[in-house]
Amino acid sequence: MPTINRREFSVALAALAALPAASAQAKGVAVAEESTQQLSHSQLFQFEALPVHTAANGTVSRSVLRGTLPTGEYVEVHETTLPPGKMPHPPHRHTHSEFLLIREGTLEVDSGGKRGAVHAGGVVFTASGVLHSLKNIGQTPANYFVVAVGVQRMLP
Repeated sequence: MPTINRREFSVALAALAALPAASAQAKGVAVAEESTQQLSHSQLFQFEALPVHTAANGTVSRSVLRGTLPTGEYVEVHETTLPPGKMPHPPHRHTHSEFLLIREGTLEVDSGGKRGAVHAGGVVFTASGVLHSLKNIGQTPANYFVVAVGVQRMLP
């Protein structure tokens, strides 16, 4: 059997690590890129410095952080401004659980069949694997934070 050097071993190991994601994608499951950033020290995030993404429907999102806590959990935090009458995306489900913390506006939330309006100051928890959606039913933009905890994969 031929021997391999450290570089070849590292390449092979990286390829093996990618197999679960490749398998999920082959089955039609979307897999989000997860950061390997270790979130092991305190940080401050200035609003003006957050990277901005604007969607075709006018939704504006700002990524705050993504990475792994020292206790092993993967977390991702982003802030979204959703125009009146808009949905950020169609109903969906994923493997991570998430909290929505509503800062401004009124959102209609459907999470696991529980439907209702949530106003500024309200919080929504959506467990892993639960079909959910939201829509801005107010007359002004809605602003909220999402705190996602766990592996980030879309489910069929």
